[in-house]
Amino acid sequence: MIPFSILDLSPIPEGSDASQALRNTLELAQHAELLGYQRFWLAEHHNFVGIASAATSVVIGYVAGGTKTIRVGAGGVMLPNHAPLVIAEQFGTLDALYPGRIDLGLGRAPGTDPLTTRALRRYIGGADTFPQDVVELLAYFEPAVPGQAVQAVPGAGARVPVWILGSSLFGAQLAAQLGLPYAFASHFAPDYLQAALEVYRAHFQPSAHLDKPYAMVGFNVIAADTDAEAQWLFTSVQQQFANIRRGLSTKLQPPRELTDLTPADHAGVAHALACSAVGSRETVRASIEAFVERVQPDELVITGQIFDHAARLRSFEIAAEVRNSLA
Repeated sequence: MIPFSILDLSPIPEGSDASQALRNTLELAQHAELLGYQRFWLAEHHNFVGIASAATSVVIGYVAGGTKTIRVGAGGVMLPNHAPLVIAEQFGTLDALYPGRIDLGLGRAPGTDPLTTRALRRYIGGADTFPQDVVELLAYFEPAVPGQAVQAVPGAGARVPVWILGSSLFGAQLAAQLGLPYAFASHFAPDYLQAALEVYRAHFQPSAHLDKPYAMVGFNVIAADTDAEAQWLFTSVQQQFANIRRGLSTKLQPPRELTDLTPADHAGVAHALACSAVGSRETVRASIEAFVERVQPDELVITGQIFDHAARLRSFEIAAEVRNSLA
C-alpha cells in the first residue's frame, strides 16, 4: 500500500485555546509516529481564529523536537507572504536541528484575505512572482560558492525536499517543469485533481531533486467505531466549511444537527469535501480503496478536523489500520 501521511491545522475547538491546540498537535504527531505515518505536515493560515499553525516554521520545530523519526514539514508555507531568503534560513535551521526529517511544501496563495495580506507587509501581487521566488529559494539551498554575495546561513547546502502545492493546473505545471514532488489539495478543492495529475505526470522533467514524478493527494478521513458516530463527528467539518462559505471565522464547533444549513450550504460543503471517507473501519477502507484505485497517487495525505481530541486520535488510528489492511 502507498504511504499515508497527515496534514494538521492545529485546530482550536470552541472552548479551548491555541496552547491546548498546539499540545494536541504534538500528541497527534507522536501518535502518528507510532502508527507508521510517513510525514506530518502543518499549514500556514492567517486570521483564522480556529487554526493555531500560522507561525508554521515555529510549530514544525516544536513537533520535530517532540518526535524522533517521522518527517515533519509544511503543507505548506505560503511563499507570497515571505522573502525566499527568510524561508531558506528558517528551513535550513530546522534541517540543521533535525537533519533528514524536514519537508518544505510551497503554496502560491496567501492563505488569508486581502486585508490580512496587507498586514503581513507583502505586496498583493506576490503570487505573480511565485515561480521566480521558488527558483530563488531553491538556489539558496544549493551549496554556497566562493564570492557568493547572499547566502542562507543556515540553509546553503541543506537537503530539504521542496514540494509544490496546488489546487489547479498552475502548480502541476510548475512542479513538472522544475522536477519537484507535487501535492494536490483535493481535500478541499477537488475540481482539478485528475487534470492536474495528468499534466504533472505528462510534462515532468527529471531533475537533481527527483528522477520521476511523485504526487501526493489530500483526503479527508473521519473514522470512528460506527458509521453513525463518524457522521456525527463529521458535522464539525461541515460547519467549518459552511462558515467559510459565509465569510465567518470561527473556532472548530462541536458536533450538532445541521438544521440551519440551507440546501445551497449543503451542496457547497458536499462539493468541497467530495474527497472524503466518513464512517467505520470498513466504510473508510472501501472509500480509500476506491479513491486510490481511481487517482493512483504515490502517497495519501489525510486530514481530519474532529472536535474531540480523543476521537481525533482514534480516527487516525483507524486510518492506519485501514492502510495496513490494504498493504
